[in-house]
Amino acid sequence: MKTLRLTVLSFIIYHLSFSHAVAQSSFSHVVAQPLPSADQLALQDMEMYAFIHYSLNTYTDQEWGYGNEDLQLFNPSRLDCRQWARTCKQSGMKGIIFTAKHHCGFCMWPSAYTEYSVKNTPWKQGKGDVVRELADACREEGLKFAVYLSPWDRNHPEYGRPAYVAYFRNQLRELLTNYGDIFEVWFDGANGGNGWYGGADETRTIDRLTYYQWGDTYEMIRKLQPHCIIWNDGADRRGDLRWVGTEAGNVGETNWSMLHSKGEVTWPMLHYGVEDGDVWCPGETNTSIRPGWFYHDSENGHVKSLSKLMETYYKSVGRNSTLLLNFPIDRDGRIHAEDSIRGAAFFQMVRQIFDHPLQGQRSSVRAERQEYISFPRPTAFNRLLLSEDIRQGQRVRKFKVEALVDGAWTALHDIISEEPARSMTTIGRKRILCFPVTVASQLRVTVLDAKAEPVITAMNAYLAPDIDADKPENGERLSSNYNIFFPGSGSPVQSMYIGLGKEMTVSQFRFLPAQHTREGMPLDYFLSISADNGQTWTLLSKGEFSNIVNNPIWQTVKCTPATGSLLKLDCTRITSGNRIFYADLEVK
Repeated sequence: MKTLRLTVLSFIIYHLSFSHAVAQSSFSHVVAQPLPSADQLALQDMEMYAFIHYSLNTYTDQEWGYGNEDLQLFNPSRLDCRQWARTCKQSGMKGIIFTAKHHCGFCMWPSAYTEYSVKNTPWKQGKGDVVRELADACREEGLKFAVYLSPWDRNHPEYGRPAYVAYFRNQLRELLTNYGDIFEVWFDGANGGNGWYGGADETRTIDRLTYYQWGDTYEMIRKLQPHCIIWNDGADRRGDLRWVGTEAGNVGETNWSMLHSKGEVTWPMLHYGVEDGDVWCPGETNTSIRPGWFYHDSENGHVKSLSKLMETYYKSVGRNSTLLLNFPIDRDGRIHAEDSIRGAAFFQMVRQIFDHPLQGQRSSVRAERQEYISFPRPTAFNRLLLSEDIRQGQRVRKFKVEALVDGAWTALHDIISEEPARSMTTIGRKRILCFPVTVASQLRVTVLDAKAEPVITAMNAYLAPDIDADKPENGERLSSNYNIFFPGSGSPVQSMYIGLGKEMTVSQFRFLPAQHTREGMPLDYFLSISADNGQTWTLLSKGEFSNIVNNPIWQTVKCTPATGSLLKLDCTRITSGNRIFYADLEVK
């Protein structure tokens, strides 16, 4: 680990220095800007809370169900919501958001408005209610409780028509009136596509900006749960929180907690916020402790490492966002031991670092806007935490951090930054900067630009221990050894051929989409094999790569074993472009 050694006599955690001109032009008056509500402040103070994904998908090994899954599949042998709550609490989560209904339309509570729910499953002879059990378990463990209700429903026959909107609101009303206080309601942005739809088995599209009539739905939520935070990216009515545009576990280094109150929210706005936005709408960073959102046996060896979880913490909570961390439920009805152990280790590491700020004698000089913490001897640190008083808005536009090295101020760079620079941008509720270990007696933070007089409420330095960096997962190569080629474009079907190099029996195909572009991502697939160099083909499997754009992880296709030397992947839909892009392949 690189170490910088400084030899000055005093350690200054916080030093704001302004030229007279900057002070007069930038900080002399308060710029009118949106402020957070008490409920938004309370949610941001939670910092970390859990997602729990559990549905029929758990038993079909899918991420998105089609809506025609057999209700008899749902009969967990050891379902224990108290184990879920305890695990989340031990992982530092302050609440749980539960997938009460995912896209398949299966309801985890005995809804009066559909037969496609737990009331018609073998579990507890149809008398069970997972939402009730989890709500009760959360309150016993001192956790807040919230619900996810998918607006898209691939089972309901009326989806895409006005009658479905009434059905959707009726289900939402059940969740908001029968399970106590709800701290957040989460509406997924996936809307419309192919599904079962009561047996129609077709593709339906909707205008996501108008179909759900979010304004009326919001009024109902405010009436039934006045303190409930609304997560949504609908353009006709802005929610209280925003998605950050990715499920990879990071938000922009520049992260404003504002959006415009009207209009479509595009990628840059989602990831970075809007400096001149007129509504307070902070980012919520959602990601899973595993590659997928639902449980898959094949991912038991791919739970995020402690190093990766800490990086996620720095790039979410440490960038003015909350962290929504998913724990999937396994087929027995419990959080898997691998996830539980890793979650507890993660929270233990967060506490080990941030429960122990480096302390010293602190003094202030108001006229020069300096705050000092002096140490009797040079002290090592590698983390710096800054906070603004966001009750008065988010003000800092740009700042820099320097240390005095051999008599000269030297800039310190955030080592997890995607764009290293001599200055940083926003602070917000919490900004955590990571540096090489620096043995120092003096540190300086200079605000270079602000919307109004900065109000910095916290300035703490920490020494974090070394954590081994992530290693490549077993079997996941950086490049494929197969002979891969693409036919000429011009047809609506995009294809890629995979020469296996020898005849082999194939039972599984894994596809890793491109990691640095959304172009050429396959949205559906037909996987075929040939034993005679492409003269005849046998279909192995067909389906969709659900959620591949937002979560570009390994996609696994399982099939009845068949023998051949050439594979063909056909796609009728890709995100853009005229060929499939990929990062890696694996055939078993």
